[in-house]
Amino acid sequence: MNTFRKSTPSKSVMFMVNYDDGRTAYLWIDDPAKANDTWAVGVIAQAQQEQGSLPEGTITSIRRVR
Repeated sequence: MNTFRKSTPSKSVMFMVNYDDGRTAYLWIDDPAKANDTWAVGVIAQAQQEQGSLPEGTITSIRRVR
């Protein structure tokens, strides 16, 4: 009997958001389908900025981390 259970892979996707002044922030997206769409990730990042979850500033790049 195997008592160890493999953990299920996380469904959230992490992105690194770079700003023009050198700052870096991180963004998590729970829907993997949206995480594969570059345009949708940009829209989500802008919405997070408006809500205050991401810092204000000019975003220069968004890169997937995991």
